[in-house]
Amino acid sequence: MAHTFVKKDDDRDDEEGYSPFLGIEKSALLQEARVFNDPQLDSRRCSQVITKLLYLLNQGETFTKAEATGVFFAVTKLFQYRDIGLRRMVYLMIKEISPSADEVIIVTSSLMKDMNSNTDMYRANAIRVLCRITDGTLLTQIERYLKQAIVDRNPVIASAALVSGIHLLQTNPEIVKRWSNEVQEAVQSRVALVQFHALALLHKIRQNDRLAVSKLVNSLTRGNVRSPLAQCLLIRYTSQVIRESSVNNHTGDRPLYDYLESCLCHRADMVIFEAARTITELSGVTSRELTPAINVLQLFLNSSKPVLRFAAIRTLNKVAMSHPMAVTNCNIDMESLISDQNRSIATLAITTLLKTGNESSVDRLMKQIISFMSDIADEFKIVVVEAIRSLCLKFPLKFRSLMNFLSNILREEGGFEYKKAIVDSIMILIRDIPDAKESGLLHLCEFIEDCEFTYLSTQILHFLGIEGPKTSDPGKYIRYIYNRVILENATVRSSAVSTLAKFGAVVDSLKPRIFVLLRRCIFDGDDEVRDRATLYLNTLRGDGSIVETDKDVKDFLFGSLNVPLVNLETSLKNYMQEPSEEPFNIDSVPKEVKSQQLGEKKAPGKKPTHLDATPTGPTSAAEAYERLLSSIPEFSNFGKVFKSSAPVELTEPETEYSVNVVKHIFDKQVVFQYNCTNTISEQLLENVTVIVDTSECEEFSEVASKPLRSLPYDSPGQIFVAFEKPDGVPAVGKFSNMLKFFVKEVDPTTGEAEEDGVEDEYQLEDLEVVAADYMLNVGASNFRNAWEIMGPDSERVDEYGLGQRESLAEAVGAVINLLGMQPCEGTEVVQSNSRSHTCLLSGVFIGNVKVLVRLSFGIDGPKEVAMKLAVRSEDESVSDAIHQIVANG
Repeated sequence: MAHTFVKKDDDRDDEEGYSPFLGIEKSALLQEARVFNDPQLDSRRCSQVITKLLYLLNQGETFTKAEATGVFFAVTKLFQYRDIGLRRMVYLMIKEISPSADEVIIVTSSLMKDMNSNTDMYRANAIRVLCRITDGTLLTQIERYLKQAIVDRNPVIASAALVSGIHLLQTNPEIVKRWSNEVQEAVQSRVALVQFHALALLHKIRQNDRLAVSKLVNSLTRGNVRSPLAQCLLIRYTSQVIRESSVNNHTGDRPLYDYLESCLCHRADMVIFEAARTITELSGVTSRELTPAINVLQLFLNSSKPVLRFAAIRTLNKVAMSHPMAVTNCNIDMESLISDQNRSIATLAITTLLKTGNESSVDRLMKQIISFMSDIADEFKIVVVEAIRSLCLKFPLKFRSLMNFLSNILREEGGFEYKKAIVDSIMILIRDIPDAKESGLLHLCEFIEDCEFTYLSTQILHFLGIEGPKTSDPGKYIRYIYNRVILENATVRSSAVSTLAKFGAVVDSLKPRIFVLLRRCIFDGDDEVRDRATLYLNTLRGDGSIVETDKDVKDFLFGSLNVPLVNLETSLKNYMQEPSEEPFNIDSVPKEVKSQQLGEKKAPGKKPTHLDATPTGPTSAAEAYERLLSSIPEFSNFGKVFKSSAPVELTEPETEYSVNVVKHIFDKQVVFQYNCTNTISEQLLENVTVIVDTSECEEFSEVASKPLRSLPYDSPGQIFVAFEKPDGVPAVGKFSNMLKFFVKEVDPTTGEAEEDGVEDEYQLEDLEVVAADYMLNVGASNFRNAWEIMGPDSERVDEYGLGQRESLAEAVGAVINLLGMQPCEGTEVVQSNSRSHTCLLSGVFIGNVKVLVRLSFGIDGPKEVAMKLAVRSEDESVSDAIHQIVANG
C-alpha cells in the first residue's frame, strides 16, 4: 500500500542518507573485483565487493559471457579461505551468477568438500548451491549424500536438502521421487521447519496421484503434525481433498470437516485463521458450518495485532459477498475498526458493513465514510465506491443520499480508475433505479464540464444520448453537450456530435435546434467531426422531417453494430486488398464470434502443410479441423471440438524432419495432430508413428492413434494420438514425443525406394497442455454490463503474490497468457511507470461456460507484484477453477 507523507524541508537531508550502492558502475566494480586475487586477502572488502555485485545482478544488470566467467573464476579462489561470513557470500554469488556446464565442474569439487565438512553452515549452503547449479548427471552422484542430509539431526541441513528437493522436482522429478522414504521420515520430525519443508516436498511428489494425496492427508490429520507452518499446509491440502471428493460425493457429507473445526482450537493464531478461512471458502458451505469459523474471526477483530485484525476483516469481507447474514453478528466489532490506524483494515471494515448493514444504518455509515474517504488512496476508494453501488441497488429508497455522496466525491481530486469507478456506478444506478435518472444525468453533465479524461467524457456522452431523450425535459442537456463541441478535443467533439443527433432523432421539438448546431459542426477542423455532422444532416432534414422512416433512423443511431469488430476489420482489409467497383456491403461480414487465429505456422524455408490449402480465416481453419477429425473413425464419437490450438513447433528450423502439433480439445478427450514433413529427398519414411510418454501427466490415458503409412519427401502428412482425460476438467501436463519410423533409401535417379528399411527414431520437443487450452478468448462487447448481469453469486475473489517482475506490463501479459482469455476495452495496455493497473478479461471455458475476470495489479519498489483476482462465471465451479489455475501457475 502506498502512502504519501508530507516532509518538512529540514527533514530532507536526514531522509536522503548515504547509500553504499549510490553511483555503482559495472566497469569500475569489475576492476574492484581484482581484490579477490590479492595475496593478503581482506575478507571484509571481498564481502563488500560481492554485495555490490549481487546488488547489480538483482537490479537487472547483465554481465557479458566474458565478464561473468571472469567474476566466477575470481570468486572460486575464495574457497581457500575459511572465513565463514565470506564463504556465505561466495555461495550466494555462485547461485546468482549461474555458471555454465563447463564452469560448474570447476567449483563442484569445492562444494562437495564443503558438503562433507564438519561445519554445519558449510554443509547446508553447499547443498543448496550444488542443487541449484548441477545437472542430472552430477545429481545422481551426490544423491546418496542428499538422502542422508534429509534425515540429518541438524535441522538446518535437513531443511536445506528438503528445499533443494522442492526445486529439483521441476527439473529432475524421477530422482527426487526416489527420496520418498527419507522425506516420509522427515515429516515425523519434531523440528517445526523440517516438518514444514518435508510435508511440502512429500505433497509435491504425490500431487498427481489423488489417492496418494488423500491417504497422506488422512494419516496426518490424526495428530502427527506439530509444526504450525506444517499444520497450515495440511489444512490447505485437506481443503483440496474435500473439494475433489465433493465432485463425486452427492450426499453432502464432508469427512474431513471435523479436522478443520478442531483446528479452530489450536494454540497458534496462524493455524486458527487458516482453518477459519478454509471453512468459509468451502463449496456450498452451510450456516451451521460457518458459525464456528465466524466466531473465531470475530475474536480476531478485537486483537491487539494488526495482522490478525486485517486477516479477519478481509475474510469476513469475502464471506459477506455470499453469506451477509452470517456476518451481521460482527457488525458492532467492525464499526469500531472504521477508525483503525491501518487504512486497509478501515477500508475493509467500511465495505463489509456496507454489505451487511440494514436500511436504517445507511445514513449513519455514510457520515462515517465522508470523513474517512480523504485519508485513503485511490485503490481503497474504488473498493468503497463499488460497495456503495451494491448497497444502493440493495436499498433503492436510499438512492438520494448515496447518489449525492457519489457526485460529491466525483468533484474531488482522483485518478482515472477512481473516477471511472464512480461514473460506472452512477450509470448503473441510473439504469436500475428509475427515480435516480434525472439527478444522476445532471451529476454526469456537471462532471464533464471539467473532466480531464477523454475516455470518461465519451462514455458519458454516449450514455447521455441513450438515456437523456427519455427524460421529462431533455432540452436542458443540450447546453452541456454542445459545450463539448466548443471546448474539447476532436475525440470528445465527435462523440458530442453523435449525441446531439440522437436527441434530434427522438425528441421532435428539439430537431430544428439540433439541426442548427450540427450545421455549425460542418466547419470543424477535424475530419471525423465534419464527417459525422454531414452524415447526420443527411439523415435529418433542415425542417425537422426525416428522409427515411423514424424506425430506420433510430435503428441507425441506437442499434448495435451487429457484427464482431474483428470480423469487420478482416473484411475491410480484404476489400482494400482486392478493389472492386461494388461498394462494401456490411451484410457480407461473418456474424460468428471468432475465437482465435488458427492459421498454420510455417517454419522458414518449409513447404506449406495440408491446412495451407484451405482458407486462412479462423472460422475456415476450425471448420477444416472439424471435418478432418470427424472423418477419422477412431475419433468420430468424441463429439464437437471445443477448441483447436495454434500449431506448436516440435522441431528446430532446417532440420531433417519438420513436425508441429495442433492440440484439439474435446470435453472428455484431447487429440494431438502431428503435422509432419520429410525434408530429405533421398529418404522415404514408412509406418511413421509418434510415441507419447505420459508419465508426467497421469490424468491422461491414451485411447487411440492413427499412424502414417508413408511419408515421402516434401509431402506433408498427419499422425494422430488421442487421450482420455477427466470430463470437463482442465487437466494439464507435459508430454515427451518420439517420432518412430522405418527409413528407406531412395535412388535419386529413378525415385525408387529400396525394399529393405532400417528402424529409426527422432526425438521431438516436449509438448505441454496448459490451462489456456481450455479457454476460448471470446470478448465482451460491454464488460461492465456483462459483469453486472453475471451477478455476485458466482464471484470468487482472492489475492496473489506474483513475485518480482520486470514491470507491471510483464505481469499483466503473463496472467493473460496463463488464462488464455480476451482482454476487453484495451485494458491489456499498461501505462509506462504505472504503479497499479486494472485488466478486464472475457472468455468461454470448456463446457461453453462464459467467464469474466477482473484483475487488479500493484507493484512496489523492489518490483514485487501483487494481484487481486475477481472471477464471475455461469458456473461457481468454473470460478473456483480459474483461481486454481492462477494458484498453480
